Amino acid sequence: MLNYLSPSERRHTARGGSREILDRVGDKWSLSVIETLCHGPLRFNELKKQVEGISQRMLTLTLRHLERDGLVTRTMFATIPPRVDYELTPLGFKLLKPVTELVDWLRENSEEIEAAQKSFDRQTVAAPLP
Repeated sequence: MLNYLSPSERRHTARGGSREILDRVGDKWSLSVIETLCHGPLRFNELKKQVEGISQRMLTLTLRHLERDGLVTRTMFATIPPRVDYELTPLGFKLLKPVTELVDWLRENSEEIEAAQKSFDRQTVAAPLP
């Protein structure tokens, strides 16, 4: 049996800063960055190559947010040219299990989700709103 939360119960489960973190961790770029960094530290350009479709600006913003939330560390090396590595923190590694499960669920169910979306879109076009 499914257990649904009422709107007031949902507000109590994620409010304030926790809601912000859920929004961020749930966005597609954060999930991709976290999943990519689970294999070890990467330089910015290596990370950009592995996170398909992300722009330089979006990767910069995503990394800053993840660093602020304590999920990613940024280490600068005094070399020429300067080198910066990004890696998951212990807190970021704790997040890996649910993130990996979510990503796996998305991969396993993407075809079913696409089929449902197409069906919905066909029905919506066939029956316009009053």
